Amino acid sequence: MTRVISLKKELSPSDAGLRVDVVIAKMFPEFSRTHIQKWIKGGFLKLNGRETKPKFIIEGKEVVSIEIREEELSNDKPENIKLNILWEDKDILIINKPPNLVVHPGAGNKHGTLVNGLLHYDKDLSYLPRAGIVHRLDKNTSGVMIVTKNEHSYLHLIKQFKERAVSREYLAIVIGELISGGIIDKPLGRHPRYRTKQAVLKGGKEAITHFTIADKFKGHSLLKISLKTGRTHQIRVHLSYIGFPIIGDSTYGGRSKFAPNISQSLRESIKIFKRQALHASSVKFTHPRNNKKINVDSELPKDMTKLIKSLKRDEK
Repeated sequence: MTRVISLKKELSPSDAGLRVDVVIAKMFPEFSRTHIQKWIKGGFLKLNGRETKPKFIIEGKEVVSIEIREEELSNDKPENIKLNILWEDKDILIINKPPNLVVHPGAGNKHGTLVNGLLHYDKDLSYLPRAGIVHRLDKNTSGVMIVTKNEHSYLHLIKQFKERAVSREYLAIVIGELISGGIIDKPLGRHPRYRTKQAVLKGGKEAITHFTIADKFKGHSLLKISLKTGRTHQIRVHLSYIGFPIIGDSTYGGRSKFAPNISQSLRESIKIFKRQALHASSVKFTHPRNNKKINVDSELPKDMTKLIKSLKRDEK
């Protein structure tokens, strides 16, 4: 599908002395200036019926006309998948991703993904890269995700992530009783033998994980985690590396291992926990339009809350 952007308007005398791309960018704040320049260079934007250049200086009272058809960037199909929306405005959508939901369509997961649900919720997301998604969560990790709703917001949030200006916190239930919090500073890269896994590797990419103890149980700990970097599987690999794998993590050792001296009842509760006990609990970032600080939290999902109750019962 295509969308049509059409406009005919007389510019204000107050625009005199400004570049035409600057003036048009103010009229369409949802688009980047680079995007506006492509319109101008492609001849889709005219002044007084004539093609122009991005650096042309406005005199005031010119008539600007725009007629452009934009193609969708996504070929994925919209699907009516229920979304748990935590916060939304005209620029940003923040959702609470449930466990067992794949984010992007791919081999073996062409349908039923978060992207399919987003395209149904807002058809304009099909004109953005990755349907506006600016970061990732693993299929079986639950919690907060940021989705941008226009190009300006998309580029702004991508920049914040690159500059490590977005703060994300997680909660994880791990096997083992930690004595104190700490920092794991170990580089990560693709596992040399198992290509779908990550591993601590000399010469890998910088990866830094901060953690504190939120609660302790017999043979287990609830950790509060923050990331300085955001590598694939970072939390899962780092915690497994220091000997405290996340409960239910079949990839990094948390599914086949049990803490010693736990009850049979707790053992059964852990066996039926079908995913890694990892939840993205909060995100903090700067709003791309007004520069206000946005902080959105997500409560623990029911499966992790139930698991914590089982851990507490085992202490009695």
